[in-house]
Amino acid sequence: MTRLALLLSLFMLASCSQPSKLYWQPYDETEEINQNADHENPRMRYKLVQSKFLDKNALWSPFEKELDRFGEQKYEALKPFILEQDIPTIQSHVSVGNLSYEELVTFYLYRIRLFESNPETTLHAILALNPDVIKEARIKDKERDSATHPIYGMPILLKDNINTSNMPTTAGAAILENHTPEKDAFVVGQLKKKGALILGKVNLSEWAYYFCEGCPLGYSAIGGQTLNPYGRKIFETGGSSSGSGVAVAANYAVAALGSETSGSILSPSSKNAVVGVKPTIGLVSRTGIVPISSTLDTSGPMTKNVTDNAILLDAIEGPDEKDSITLSVSRGDAFMGATTLTALKGIRLGAFESLVNSDSLYTNAIADLEKAGAVIVKINAESVSLSGFIKILDGDMKRDIPAYFTSNSNTKYANLDVEQIIDFNSSDSLLYMPYSQERLDGVQSDTQSIEALNQVKNRLNKSASNFFEAPIKAHKLDAVLSINNNHASYAAIAFYPCLAVPMGYYKDGKPASLTLIAPSFSEAKLLSMAAAYEQITKHRKPPKGYN
Repeated sequence: MTRLALLLSLFMLASCSQPSKLYWQPYDETEEINQNADHENPRMRYKLVQSKFLDKNALWSPFEKELDRFGEQKYEALKPFILEQDIPTIQSHVSVGNLSYEELVTFYLYRIRLFESNPETTLHAILALNPDVIKEARIKDKERDSATHPIYGMPILLKDNINTSNMPTTAGAAILENHTPEKDAFVVGQLKKKGALILGKVNLSEWAYYFCEGCPLGYSAIGGQTLNPYGRKIFETGGSSSGSGVAVAANYAVAALGSETSGSILSPSSKNAVVGVKPTIGLVSRTGIVPISSTLDTSGPMTKNVTDNAILLDAIEGPDEKDSITLSVSRGDAFMGATTLTALKGIRLGAFESLVNSDSLYTNAIADLEKAGAVIVKINAESVSLSGFIKILDGDMKRDIPAYFTSNSNTKYANLDVEQIIDFNSSDSLLYMPYSQERLDGVQSDTQSIEALNQVKNRLNKSASNFFEAPIKAHKLDAVLSINNNHASYAAIAFYPCLAVPMGYYKDGKPASLTLIAPSFSEAKLLSMAAAYEQITKHRKPPKGYN
């Protein structure tokens, strides 16, 4: 090859990998960090906002030609068919020709670039975009007659602790910047089998918020600081599925998957006015998801409405031979059908008296449920200690992290453990751990035996189960009502599923959720009750400025 030919080939390669226009320009964030220095919430006193790792322009460069052809006029014309619409409605628009799956995907890519490239609107929610997603959408259009599930052709975002074989899975951590597993997570395989499109990966609280103590929710080294669209730098995003909640709230995709150990789906769902389900452990596989605790971890759907949540839950659930707990689950509940059985008359619900007396939105929710025919029983929460809960997380994570990298990563990372992660971060604390890594330090210093750890798990399971079972049995309740993630730890160790559904906004504009909690494998019942509540209240409103 001549020197001229070599230079031409290098120029062509560079042209293909870089957009002709730099839509995102890093900016001096000193002023906005200083503005938050005295925030009443210590966790919102940021040390940084922008990622020091992510090249945002590289996210949308693979789609530049398609996005330029798509254009603003097409984007505006498709808004009524897509924004805030549920999956059945979007599918109906596809079926009558108002929309194609390719247009649906391109709409979201255009929208992500529009908002995420502007310093005034960016939410720092997106970590990666599937470079093949438009091509995959074209195939879905051609093969639409073969669709057997409503998730077919729907663009889904994934929390970036869920494995994808064609995009890095980082858990937000610098040490995993280039970590691309060999195989998709089981739940990703479930989505693909049913025809869903994986749009990309979203930001999260680093290591699912089991990394730094008291640091901002939604912070990760890879993604920077996730921001809440209902109040950028005013309200917390919730965590650790921060990017999942934020992206769904801002209509960056049809839906997203999050993961929860204790509150990590419920919290960001509540703070971003979306619907989130934390399933019973065993309903959904954890294979290929970066863990905290094999005892308590689960993935779950985060959506704009209850109907979509049922569809996504139906798409991802199923037995997995590599996750033995999923093999013992009796299956067959019709999650999608449950959202059409929405009568509340005669349903018995327990309301914590302390919340009724202290939270106006909760009080209003109780009144709405009673008007719809539900029987509300006020209950007093017993004083139940969860002392030792942190020991479960420390003991599990110390063992589960190396097990994940041995079995669900690639050869380069096969021997990675918590000690190596700590050492890597310590080599440049300002870049890799500006808020320290106290929780990882606690994991590494854990010395519990398996026997001692199991004793803690059994003891807390009995205590937490009784916390709910006592009032449920005494008053013959169908579910207990909470707020946001207030009782997430009790539900986690009791193995109770939870569903957070928007219940309105406080005077300052901050969203909140009514959280329904019921015994194991009550997901269909929770979906039915939540759908009924959603229909009579219709609280969710898209965030201003993201129309």
